[in-house]
Amino acid sequence: MSHLLADTRVVFGRYVRQTLRSRISLVFGLLQPMLFLAFFGPLLDGVPLGGRGDSWQTLVPGLLVQLGLFSAAFAGFGIIMEKQLGIVERMRVTPVSRLALLLGRVLRDAAQLLVQSLVLVLAGTAFGLRAPVLGVLIGFAFVSLLGISLASLSYAFAMRVNTVQEFAPVINSINLPAMLLSGILLPMALAPVWLDTVSHFVPFRYVVDAVRAAFVGDYGSDIAVGALATIALAAVSLTLGTRIFRKAGA
Repeated sequence: MSHLLADTRVVFGRYVRQTLRSRISLVFGLLQPMLFLAFFGPLLDGVPLGGRGDSWQTLVPGLLVQLGLFSAAFAGFGIIMEKQLGIVERMRVTPVSRLALLLGRVLRDAAQLLVQSLVLVLAGTAFGLRAPVLGVLIGFAFVSLLGISLASLSYAFAMRVNTVQEFAPVINSINLPAMLLSGILLPMALAPVWLDTVSHFVPFRYVVDAVRAAFVGDYGSDIAVGALATIALAAVSLTLGTRIFRKAGA
């Protein structure tokens, strides 16, 4: 265990330094949700959305999940670039734990996501968001765990393909329907019955509902169900990612 923790810390530090040297990626990672916040949020002001809380307590939690969904899902691009540059091959001959190579990466992604989420909530507060501090912290916990799950799956898939041309279309094809069916922008309570029924098979819907409940101070069943869905997704994702990393010898 001590060997795993030490290796994870080394890998985590490497990718944190890499991220800090590329500040532009942090900025552009926030661009899309900030645009939704600025240009879409005011359109919802005073519109009955069929949920609890005001329009900002509905939109901002959805944008937090969207931020995790898109930034973490595309994390595998880094692996593909490292494979093309021969970095992965060099890592294969080191004694570092294969699990640490995955954990160090996903923990970096979670830390980056937390920073971006904090900036997004602060911007939302300037627009009119009002949410309990505990609810915001719970929301951050959900988004971080979601980011770890999706980054693990993204890295696992990236280990199976060799080019960006193979990777990007698959991720885009999954992300778009996942975003629409999870009710990120508008609650699924506004959807037709058939669409609402389909959305119950998308685990991200329960994460969105849980974060929205936390932002209105409701710490009941929605959060419990969301926690179960998020923990289950994380367990499956980390198990799959670990298995593929060990099998690939990366």
